[in-house]
Formats: sequence, C-alpha cells, structure tokens
Amino acid sequence: MGRITLENVRKAFGDVEVIPGVDLTIEDGEFAVFVGPSGCGKSTLLRLIAGLEDVTSGRILIDGQDVTAAPPARRRLAMVFQSYALYPHMSVRKNIAFPLKMAKMPEAEQQRRVAKAARILNLDSYLDRRPGQLSGGQRQRVAIGRAIVREPEAFLFDEPLSNLDAALRVNMRVEISQLHNNLKTTMVYVTHDQVEAMTMADKIVVLRAGRVEQVGSPLALYNKPANKFVAGFIGSPNMNFIDGEAAARHGAHSIGVRPEHWRLSTTEGAFAGQVGVAEHLGSDTFLHVDLDGGAHVIARASGEFPVSHGDRIWLTPQDDRVYRFDKQGLAA
Repeated sequence: MGRITLENVRKAFGDVEVIPGVDLTIEDGEFAVFVGPSGCGKSTLLRLIAGLEDVTSGRILIDGQDVTAAPPARRRLAMVFQSYALYPHMSVRKNIAFPLKMAKMPEAEQQRRVAKAARILNLDSYLDRRPGQLSGGQRQRVAIGRAIVREPEAFLFDEPLSNLDAALRVNMRVEISQLHNNLKTTMVYVTHDQVEAMTMADKIVVLRAGRVEQVGSPLALYNKPANKFVAGFIGSPNMNFIDGEAAARHGAHSIGVRPEHWRLSTTEGAFAGQVGVAEHLGSDTFLHVDLDGGAHVIARASGEFPVSHGDRIWLTPQDDRVYRFDKQGLAA
C-alpha cells in the first residue's frame, strides 16, 4: 500500500546540486527516519517525495506507480509540518475536517473520519475548542489528525516536534510511535535529532550533503557504522575519536570509543587524564576528560562514581568496542 522507491533522484537549484542522486526504498508499513545535520538535504528529499519540489532527474514511485511528475494531491500522501498551520478561528473538529471539506466529501463520512482520528489521538474532549485553547502538544495532535482523516498511503513528517519543549517532545515521540503501531501505515520522518531517530525508527537514513551515508536499523547503525561520520552522528553523547599513536596500536588511522564503552579507574588504565566537568544526571554521570596528549573525551560512569572536577582518572576501552577507521574515515 505505501511502498516508496527513489531511483537516482537528483535535485539542483540552478547550479547548486543539493541531492546528487539518491537510491532508496521504504517498504510498506515502515517507519523511516531521515536524519543528518542542518543543510544535509533531508527536508528537500521529503519535499521531493511529497511533490512540493520538482525532481531534477530520476524517478519516484509509490507502490510501483511513477509519480515523479504527479501533483501532490495525486500521490495519496499526507504531510505534517514543523508549524501546526491550524486555522485559529475554527474549532478542532473543523480544523481536522478541513481537507475533507475541500475534497467535497459527504458530511457523514467527514464526521466519521474526524471521530475516528479524535479517538486515536485522544482529542474527543477537545473537538469544540479552538487552537488557542490548546497546548503545543495538543495542537500538534490536531495537525496529525488532519493528516489521518485523509487515510493516506504514507505520512510525511517534517521535524514536527522541534517547536515543543523537551518534556513534550518525549511524550509526542511515544505518541507518534504508538500511532504507527496502531495504523501500520508507512511513515517518513525528518529530524536533526538522532535521539528521535534511534527511538522511533524501523529504518534510519543518515544523510550528509545530500548523499546517503548509511541505511539500516537503529542498532545496526549504532553497532556497525559504515564510516566515521555515521559513528559520530549516531549515539548520544557522540562517539569519541582518538588519532595518532594510540590508534596505530589498534591498526587504524583513527579509533572511536563510545562514552558508555570505557572502563574507568582511579588507579590505572590505557589512557590517563584529568576530569574537567562532571555532569551528574542521577543514575549516570558524564565525565569530560582531558587526556594526556591533548585529546578530549567523554565517558559515562555510574551516578556514584567517586570523581569530580580536577581529579585524575584512567580510561580503558572495552576490547570488543573499539571502532577502527582508515585514513578516508571508512570503517576498517
């Protein structure tokens, strides 16, 4: 129902090529997340799928049908934007029903679909309120409801949580994941937040400068990054990288160690350094350590680990958790 295929899709704005050529398949029912730094082309790629931007070359297929030249309305996709774009003078009920009204759908079917979306999103008691009477999370749910009533082949989300505070983002991550589990509909989601990608996706597509660096499940990208860029982008806090003689001892140009993969000691270890900042988060403490020789690394310790600013510490990477990279940054 909602299989999306990109065949050598390329996009240029004048002489500036922002998508050099992407081949990608998103299977029916998958939750795919496009992730990468600002300006990497993830939103542009989403807009190409939606039909909001024209493809310079290549093909886009939905369920095997070539929609490259089709207008957005004929692609049976529903998009949820960063801004809620709700009509402030309309009730929640009328906001959700608006695309159905524009399609001249019979009133009875409109109300059936609105009631169903409201039930799924727990908006039943808010249907007669206006957007100004709702919280940010509730307004975002209304925007999602407006997409649900269209019963699309796939949902496209363009950084939908970036306007919410931290607590609401966590709640909405869970709600959108639950929505996907309930609807079983293809979802393509754009974010710069790799935590959102790791916690929500079936498939992550890591982009850099318009190119796909790696595609895979969250754990596949976490455990087996294809290159230094992916290794440094996936995981929070970021992976630590060490060059020079220490890397050469591991047969690599550069080695990577995640903060959670250090063994810590106050007496001995492979690397010695001084604690700069200790971020106490309760169950965990993140130690920012300046190693002898100049490298700066982050190590995750238990909340009770007995160190603080200025203390001497030794770190040893877990033997099976050292990532090796060659001179080109590829996984060795």
